[in-house]
This record gives sequence, structure tokens and C-alpha cells, in this order.
Amino acid sequence: MTDASAPPDAPQPASGPGRRRAPGPGRSRWLAAGGVAVLAGVLGLTLALRAGATPACAAPPAAVAPLGVAAVPVAAAPPVGGTVHKGKATFYDSKGAGGNCSYPSAPANRLYVALGPSEYAAGAACGGHLDVTGPKGTVRVLVMDQCPECAPGHLDLSREAFARIADPVQGVVSVSYRAVVDPPLPGPLAFRIKEGASRYWFAVLVADHGNPLRAVEVRQGDSGGWRAADRQDYNYWLVESGVGPGPFSIRVTDVHGHRVTAGGVRLTPGQVQRGTVRMYGGATAGGGRPATRSASPRPSASPSPRASSPRPSPSAAPASAGPSAPVAPVVPLAAEAPAAGCRN
Repeated sequence: MTDASAPPDAPQPASGPGRRRAPGPGRSRWLAAGGVAVLAGVLGLTLALRAGATPACAAPPAAVAPLGVAAVPVAAAPPVGGTVHKGKATFYDSKGAGGNCSYPSAPANRLYVALGPSEYAAGAACGGHLDVTGPKGTVRVLVMDQCPECAPGHLDLSREAFARIADPVQGVVSVSYRAVVDPPLPGPLAFRIKEGASRYWFAVLVADHGNPLRAVEVRQGDSGGWRAADRQDYNYWLVESGVGPGPFSIRVTDVHGHRVTAGGVRLTPGQVQRGTVRMYGGATAGGGRPATRSASPRPSASPSPRASSPRPSPSAAPASAGPSAPVAPVVPLAAEAPAAGCRN
């Protein structure tokens, strides 16, 4: 997958040790079987014509998605609210990488999950949390990856998370799961400007927000109009024409109506910058002013379906919607690993 919307000189997301791909051998077998089927069809038609039979009318060809583009159901949406879902769980190892959600690394407790395309919802599920219950108990996991081959209800847990709910020898178990509303936050919001960003092309990753995000808006400095960013399926938020040289104010809204604003985000691609404002809860770090919650009612998530373009339709709220929280400054974090980039 490449960032087709990035300028030609912008580096493309690199492969990482946790990159997920659909199994290659299965595709080879499918191609081989398809070739045999086509050959058999041609021979059968030839024999029928020789025998004087009239061949049946062929059905119109089915629409085929462009090569390399995964089809996502129109109703794709991340798990939200407190609804309990039934399904099954397997496990895998991201090998320390942050998965499709482009996080610099897996969480320190290694409790994470990959969702199928319909629940990953082109990145709309990234950063949310699920409580998963199996035969041995319940575990809370961070959504950080996509499992391309997983059907709705199929959770691909980390090995450590699976071991909390079942014996790994079982391999696959029945589970129930639900989205966690307002889970405890590990700290203030964090931001990472993507490699290749400039005053003319802007992309930012937002982390440690607790609930899935609904909108990210950006503006140059601490005044002026807000620019709505488009969510990409690898979890960066893009303003294709850029926002300016920075520093920026970034306004973040989640699916439950929490809205906060962080200021002083610098144009330093590849560096994680930690804010002083949390997404909710009123607590801050580093002496920043507390965040406030938007007075608007809790909206439902409206993720965009996955498409051939890396720019799915934005689900961001209009720039003028709702009051903003006080602007809190952002400070850089040292010794952060580079993000693994987008995943398939």
C-alpha cells in the first residue's frame, strides 16, 4: 500500500516486521484453480458447438475490485458503545510492530488485537479498546491492527492476550466482546507528524485517545480557520494541501463527543510529541490546563468504507461545529522508535 495522496518526494510507508498480508499460497492455489476452470469452460463450449448445441447465455461479468484493493462492506464500522458481540478468537504475534494503525510499537503490556476489514473500518477502530471474554476470563486489548482474512466477529489477539482468556493449545475459541467506553488513559494525547510532511502536505497520527476518533482538525498557530483532516486507512489524518509551516493547533473529537485542543505541535516529521491535555477525565500532565468535554450529544461513528484511494471520505465534523477546549502546549518525546508505516 502506498500513500497515493502524498507528493512525489514524500517517503512511502515501509514494511515492518508486523506487516500483515493475506496468505500467499492460498492466492496461488486460487489462481491455479481459476486457470483450470477457464480451460474446462473453453473445452466444454467447443464440444457443445461441435455437437450442434446452443450455448447458454453468459451472465454479465461481476464487478471486480482493482487489484490490491480489499472489498469492505458498506456497513463497515468499528465496535462502539456497550453492545456485546459474539465471535471467535485466534492469536498472532506482531513482533513488536504497531500494526496497520501505524503506532511506533505494540503496547508495552502486549495486549492488542487485529480486526477484520468490516470492524477495522478503514482505520476508524484504531486506538479503541475491547473487553474480550473467553473460557478463562476477560482481557482488555488495544485495537492496533487489521486482519485481512478475518470475517466479522473474528478477533486475532496477541498471544499474550489469548493466554489470558484460553489455553493457547486450543488455537481458536468462542468469545464475546464489547467496546470499552472511556477506558483509563495512559497519559495526555501524543502526536506524530508523518515522514515527508511539509508546509504543503500535512499528515498526523494521534495516539492515547482512549475511544475511537471521529474527527481531527488542524490550523496554523492558535487562531484562524480549522481544516478538517481526512482519515487514512493506516490511521494518519491528512490535509493534502498542507496547513503551513507550523506550529499547529490540533483539535481532536472522539465518537463519544469528547473534544480537546492541543497547541504548539511542531513540524518535526517522525518525532513523537506529547501534549499536556488528556482526551477526557479533566486530568493533565506537565501543568497544562484541563481539557473540557464538548456539550454536543454523543454522535455515532460513521467510518468511511475502504476504497482504492488512500483518501477515504472524511467523517470529520464541520470546522465550525461545537466549542473547542482550551489549547494546551505539546512537548517532544525523545527516544521514540519510528512508526512502522501503513499495513495491509
